[in-house]
Amino acid sequence: MSEYLWTEKYRPGRIEDCILTNELKETFKQFLNQKEIPNLLLSGTSGTGKTTVARALCEELGADYIIINGSDEGRQIDTLRHKIKNFASTVSLTEQSNHKVVIVDEADYMNADSVQPALRNFIETFYKNCRFIFTCNYKNKILPALHSRCTVIDFAIKNGEKRLTAMAFMKRLSKILDDEKIEFDKKVLAELIQKYYPDFRRTINELQRYSVRGKIDSGILFSLSEANTKELIKILKEKRFNDMRKWVIQNLDKEPSSLFSSIYNILYSNLEGAGIAQAVLIIAGYQYKSAFVADQEINMVACLTEVMANCKFKWGIYENK
Repeated sequence: MSEYLWTEKYRPGRIEDCILTNELKETFKQFLNQKEIPNLLLSGTSGTGKTTVARALCEELGADYIIINGSDEGRQIDTLRHKIKNFASTVSLTEQSNHKVVIVDEADYMNADSVQPALRNFIETFYKNCRFIFTCNYKNKILPALHSRCTVIDFAIKNGEKRLTAMAFMKRLSKILDDEKIEFDKKVLAELIQKYYPDFRRTINELQRYSVRGKIDSGILFSLSEANTKELIKILKEKRFNDMRKWVIQNLDKEPSSLFSSIYNILYSNLEGAGIAQAVLIIAGYQYKSAFVADQEINMVACLTEVMANCKFKWGIYENK
């Protein structure tokens, strides 16, 4: 199945091929030259290549590695303990690398009271034959005790480097579309990159979704906006908190008041009776708070959580309640 996903089919296998700033690329190349990596904490927004880099490092070093999803199996302490212990307690059989590697993806989703302290202990217990690479969107949600045991690398792209990385991504996407024999309008492709930058993964996913039309032209821009709103409604109806939080993170590039207005317009036609009035009051309250809150993500997540908990949605005839 993964071979049909462009994000996997075209995932870079070498650091040299990853879309990174020059400074980041040189840092990772130094690890390769030393044939050794420390415990790493890779921090940055969604889709910027953190997991791809972690995998590429392991592949080029010839290290045995496993990937644990922190927002899924990594939330269960017993599952995590069993999986890591079984993997990390045995010596690596590869000749190229002295250490195995455990990649913990989305580590900031892990419980800070139980799971993250356990990871700190794993680092100390298996330090002789195992290294850990953690990825996260928000490093301030990682325990200081875990922080201090890792080399922290920030994937934030400075203003002076944004144009260069965007151009490199434009070149990469053009090559993908050429290989897949999909016609495309360069202006539309550039607008799509600008819309989702620096989330490279989401841009590729959206391109693949609309490539079934046989071409990428201005018609997809309206379709993308419509699909995005439908996705949120489905998430709220099914009360999928983690997916709702991810949706918020992916759309925080919009100005808060504009995002609240869009959500209001979406909800108005998808709520029943009194639910509309409740939603208006909820949105109005959180939109007011957005002018002075320190964390826009938390404010928006709190707003949508309240909507999920208190508002009754309309259900289509073929939908499961």
